[in-house]
Amino acid sequence: ISELGPSRNYSQYAPYFIEPIFKKEKQEELYKSGEIEKISHVPIRAALNDQTSSVFYDEQVRKFTNYVMEMGKKTLARQLVEKTFENVKRTQLERFNTSPTPELKENIETNPLIIFYRAVENCKPLLQLSPIKRGGVTYQVPVPITEKRSNFLAMKWLIEAAQDKERTVHFPEKLAWELLDASSNQGRVVKKKQELHRQCEANRAYAHYRWS
Repeated sequence: ISELGPSRNYSQYAPYFIEPIFKKEKQEELYKSGEIEKISHVPIRAALNDQTSSVFYDEQVRKFTNYVMEMGKKTLARQLVEKTFENVKRTQLERFNTSPTPELKENIETNPLIIFYRAVENCKPLLQLSPIKRGGVTYQVPVPITEKRSNFLAMKWLIEAAQDKERTVHFPEKLAWELLDASSNQGRVVKKKQELHRQCEANRAYAHYRWS
């Protein structure tokens, strides 16, 4: 193994196998552009078990489910996320039905997927502090954050806020509350993002160390 490299680098597929295109929208784009003819005879890797062309498939929700998962218990993580969305739906329907005026009802979003997207978007940081050592001193330098990293931190903070709960409160209930608060641009996770931005603003004098 030491001569050939670690076993994790091996794959049952040759390098010329391409990744599967399982989304119907991308398949239709390939047909319209004519690109489908170029790959019609190219071998394709098998799709993962959670990659499906179902209308219920959502890439962001899949990532969020993976972040919720612990010790490889994917089924449990999926059940927790589905229960969270159910709690969000119940809460919003209750608010909708108890609203006294039609104007207030129009402002109440009952789709848990839209609420989830809003919550993640409101929690995404724009900057982060990176430790950089100069002259024997370590400075916390504010640096821009990539879209992928920002999306990961937003989901991670939401899950951590839901895990920090009382023993009498179940995880899906707490996570539903955090999503609803964050979708309204309030709550603990939004405050955490704002606090990080304040720290970056306070350390902006060290921003030049990023290039030096």
